[in-house]
Amino acid sequence: MEFGWSTDQKELRAAVIEFAQNELSAGSRDDDSTGSFPRDKWEKCGAFGIQGLHMPEQYSGSPARDLVTSLYAMDALGYACADNGLTFALNAQMWTVQLPILLFGSEYQKERFLPAMCRGEFIGAHAVTEEHAGSDVYSMHTRAVRCDGGYRLTGRKCYVTCAPIANLALVFAITDPEKGKWGLSVFIVETNSDGCERGPVVEKMGLRTAPFGDLILTDCFVPESNRLGPEGAGLTVSSNALEYERCCILVSQLGAMERQLEQSIEYAKTREQFGRPIGKFQAVSHRLVDMKLRLETSRLLLYQAAWRKQQGENASLDSALVKLHLSESFVASGLDSIRTMGGLGYTSVAEIERSLRDAIGGVLYAGTNDIQRNNAARAMGIR
Repeated sequence: MEFGWSTDQKELRAAVIEFAQNELSAGSRDDDSTGSFPRDKWEKCGAFGIQGLHMPEQYSGSPARDLVTSLYAMDALGYACADNGLTFALNAQMWTVQLPILLFGSEYQKERFLPAMCRGEFIGAHAVTEEHAGSDVYSMHTRAVRCDGGYRLTGRKCYVTCAPIANLALVFAITDPEKGKWGLSVFIVETNSDGCERGPVVEKMGLRTAPFGDLILTDCFVPESNRLGPEGAGLTVSSNALEYERCCILVSQLGAMERQLEQSIEYAKTREQFGRPIGKFQAVSHRLVDMKLRLETSRLLLYQAAWRKQQGENASLDSALVKLHLSESFVASGLDSIRTMGGLGYTSVAEIERSLRDAIGGVLYAGTNDIQRNNAARAMGIR
């Protein structure tokens, strides 16, 4: 495994940082305060090529980057863009909507949906969770019944990232209840379809610029051409998507942790108490060292998992560990950053408290961290 970065990769990172600092960070505090989705910035990301990073040129308009390089760019985006909600929404679409369509979709589906998502014209959502089917995902109630020319879908998905603004959603539904989890299928539902309703934005603790909400399906017709893969392929699509999601969806938080650490170090160097910078006090300096340790271990885990995926290896253990460690590290470092900055960190002025609020959700989505510990134990042969 190579630990260095090529000239091209470094140039890409520098370009992403410059783009994000110039085009994405302004106004992010106001957007967070009002819970506003920055559609203009989403479209700028499409024009720059963010959503198309890992997509083939025929869909994105530019040569595809390999997985590790794509994550390196999204890491840079998280470092330079102060809006963690925007970067989360981008990663959610890239790894849980675009990638499954690329890997499992028909040529019609790829041509129909991928270019528009890469350009930032369409927004995609991944709809699997239900009120009574979260960690126990296969107990879902959403049903897809065959009809002339396609299927009729009925059910309600909840806590869906970007559901209130999505143009399309990958909806998981039961096509054959008798087969249990092998009776699960996936459909590309266009949200302007009759019988499809996007619920209102649900207010939440953090990631406020990434709108969450319900997707309500009432006898919603979906043509057979919009079924993703064959009937019963839902388990395969879900398992594949979850492994990528756990490897990739937190990558921009890695960059945010780096930015957070730099801000904390700078404050510790300049803030004086008792006649010297607070960084000279062991309690503060040790806290900053802990933040650095979390950042570097998270980085190693993430890029190792991405490297394994890129080599075509099984990364079920790696992806569980990445999701578990990175999400909990972001929470812990958020607390340490606020402790370092004291009263200033607790206010919205420094924008440090927002990172902590944004971090909390990471221990829940893409499979709770309790589930990740189960997944890791299973991969280790313990369960």
